[in-house]
Amino acid sequence: MTQWTWDVTLYEGSARYYTEGRMPYSTELARTIREQTRDGRLLDVGCGPGSLTLLLAPLYAEVVGVDPDPGMLAEAARRSTVDNVTWRLARAEELPADLGGFDVVTFAQSFHWMDRPLVAERIREHLANDGYWVHIGATTHQGVEGDDPLPWPRPPWDAIKALVEEHLGSTRRAGQGVLPDGTAGGEEDVLRAAGYRGPTRIDVGGGEVVERSTDEIVAAVFSLSGSAPHLFGDRISDFEADLRALLGPGPFAERRREIALVIWRPQ
Repeated sequence: MTQWTWDVTLYEGSARYYTEGRMPYSTELARTIREQTRDGRLLDVGCGPGSLTLLLAPLYAEVVGVDPDPGMLAEAARRSTVDNVTWRLARAEELPADLGGFDVVTFAQSFHWMDRPLVAERIREHLANDGYWVHIGATTHQGVEGDDPLPWPRPPWDAIKALVEEHLGSTRRAGQGVLPDGTAGGEEDVLRAAGYRGPTRIDVGGGEVVERSTDEIVAAVFSLSGSAPHLFGDRISDFEADLRALLGPGPFAERRREIALVIWRPQ
């Protein structure tokens, strides 16, 4: 795979599109995470605009959300209505020592962007010996593919992908670099090598039909690293106009995807 290096522009300009463009995590997900772990301090690593952090906050004594994108944290703070959450600007590879210890650490759609062996080791420095590492595998910008009848048409995701490629090229962009082969897999091997045991796997939700507007689909596209607003430069208005012309007035319908919880314990 071509060498790729993280940089702070990865999601530049995307934060304000998350709330509208990503289907929200469910209360069932939050309840399941709480039932499978325990009360105490929770660290949400790569928290973005706080989509999971704020959902979990009422269920834990104290929550810290960490992200390296200032725009994401600003959006998280703007959305916050609870007083037991602290936001910290930092990369997972460089977690501040003064964060202290945690009973639960969550990664929601974030671990694949990190130096995973290094982060797995760094987390051990903060995770209690009887704590929980919770990986949330989800695709929230797009629903399940299929041809079963829905109340409205599905969003034309293949055509949207082709339009993005028409404007940005066929090689996937990510920050200032490219990811021609996508992000790395093999998370389980990484965690086992770092001395974690498990995992326990639980699938949550999925299948519900949701209505989505044209504005929501546009926001979903801009919430993605491969079509983040900064990548279009001064051509962003042209792209959005083309995207809206492709979509038409809507509405659309999709089925939510299952969310996979993968829970590890320190050895």
